[in-house]
Amino acid sequence: MKDILEITAWPMNPPAPYSLFHILFVSVGLTIMVFLAYYVAKRLNEVRLCRLLFFCGVLLASAECYKQLFLYYVMNNQTYNWWYFPFQLCSLPMYFCLILPFITSQKARTVLYTFMQDFNLLGGIMALAEPSGLLHPYWFLTLHGLIWHLLLIFIGLVIAFTRHSDSTLKGFFKTVPLFFICCAIASFINHTVKPLGQADMFYISPYYPSAQIIFHDIALNYGIPIGNGIYLFAVLFGGFLFHLIFSKFKMAKP
Repeated sequence: MKDILEITAWPMNPPAPYSLFHILFVSVGLTIMVFLAYYVAKRLNEVRLCRLLFFCGVLLASAECYKQLFLYYVMNNQTYNWWYFPFQLCSLPMYFCLILPFITSQKARTVLYTFMQDFNLLGGIMALAEPSGLLHPYWFLTLHGLIWHLLLIFIGLVIAFTRHSDSTLKGFFKTVPLFFICCAIASFINHTVKPLGQADMFYISPYYPSAQIIFHDIALNYGIPIGNGIYLFAVLFGGFLFHLIFSKFKMAKP
């Protein structure tokens, strides 16, 4: 397995944030995702949307499995680094897309659609706007991070264009319990893996200042609990702003 993975371990000088490579890749990628989402949405009823999202989930899961093996064998000398455990806000669509076809309740599906519409776009855009955590000394890891977040934006836009989310204010507040359930799972992981190594799921570890810019400084100056609380509020507020955009413009189906 290690030999196979090393074939794709092409080294690179990590591009600087806002370098020509970063700006061009993101600009072209965003343009493609927007037009592709708009084009695809014309041909989707809910059954086809569900199938498409499941396919995206399989694609994300396959890429994540390869990434985990790459980190284990190539980067970390066959030692698992819990820092890269796939349970961040930007990891959730992988799980939600995979379970979507097995959810029979239309109300539950709508909550997932709405959650992914709002928070996929928030997570994808913010990660690409501040890409320091996506740029690595290997081509595979760098492309994985950039393409992953572009795909999140594609998923969010397809859902918005097909209007299968709940664009009302009540629809957003229905996603809040799911958000906090995921936060609770992230906190559980952060606590339980402490003896095994560092983990910062959802960037709310009680042991380390947030790795996110601005919130890192808040945690250093005012304490980790306050920094984590402000960070979670900011994430919810950001998702709410995206939801307001979709609510205001109705995102009419193309």
